[in-house]
Amino acid sequence: MRDCSRRTLPSRGLLLCALASLAGVVAHAQTFPTRPVRLVVPYPPGGANDIIGRMLAQKMSEQLGQNVVVDNRGGGNTIIGSELMAKAPPDGHTVLIIAAGHTINPSLYPKLPYDTARDFAPVSLVGDGAYVLVAHPGAGVNTVPELIAAAKAKPGQLAYASSSIGNLTHLAAELFASLAGVKMLHVPYKGGGPAMTDLLGGRVAIFFSTVAVARPHLQSGKIKGLGVTTAKRSLALPNMPTVAEAGLPGYEVSGWYGMVVPAATPKTAIATLHGAVQTAIRQPDIKERLLGVGVEAVEMSSAQFGARINAELVKWDKLVRPLKITVE
Repeated sequence: MRDCSRRTLPSRGLLLCALASLAGVVAHAQTFPTRPVRLVVPYPPGGANDIIGRMLAQKMSEQLGQNVVVDNRGGGNTIIGSELMAKAPPDGHTVLIIAAGHTINPSLYPKLPYDTARDFAPVSLVGDGAYVLVAHPGAGVNTVPELIAAAKAKPGQLAYASSSIGNLTHLAAELFASLAGVKMLHVPYKGGGPAMTDLLGGRVAIFFSTVAVARPHLQSGKIKGLGVTTAKRSLALPNMPTVAEAGLPGYEVSGWYGMVVPAATPKTAIATLHGAVQTAIRQPDIKERLLGVGVEAVEMSSAQFGARINAELVKWDKLVRPLKITVE
């Protein structure tokens, strides 16, 4: 094989080396994938992450010409699956579906077995998932300004639920409190279901819920919706204003989903995977199924998704570290 590292190669030799390198890139682009692709879901079966992973796997298989096989690796607040991905061969045949919590964990855990910013390469955003700020009718708050006023009137007493410490239902409320200049009482639960149960019972005043958990109770009138957390109104709740337009400018939280691979994965493989994801989320049936779990499909380049991940890492670090929220 020709040594292309020598600086003394004649121009003809340099040209041959360049052509050989280009041929290798083209060959990889034409042959990838050469075997089934493993899609790691860092959650147990049944949740939104798993549902989204499985619908993508089906459509991506059609695009790639190889089976995309879901591998559930739940546990450790996604750390187990993420560590597996960080150490996987960087050839594009192992991919990881991530959620917004991927960018929160570095601020919550004193030490992770991987570097979130360094060890992964972005493939594609899948979509944005709105959370919805909901209140019990007995709380006496019907709007965002009324909620802020109530929290200011009784500092540290207005109780809000979360589905666990450090996840988006918790941090969405902490970001709200930070921007509004109020203090509220955090009541964590083990899951969105128990949190909603206590909201319905009036034992807590508000909850930043997923759309999927909140929607049936909003439709029945058992709870009140004050706003969705995303930057723009959600197609899943089209008549609901955003929290920002309802009275707290600058507020934005998205429960997004996306896909990453090990950092050294060839760009040709990333481009192929990106194309398969984008083709999948353009299909009407996938858009409809995503909305069923409160997620709006969003097309975005790999570079744009990488920039968004970096921005979210900074955003959550600025919020979490001053509050000294940690998870052991």
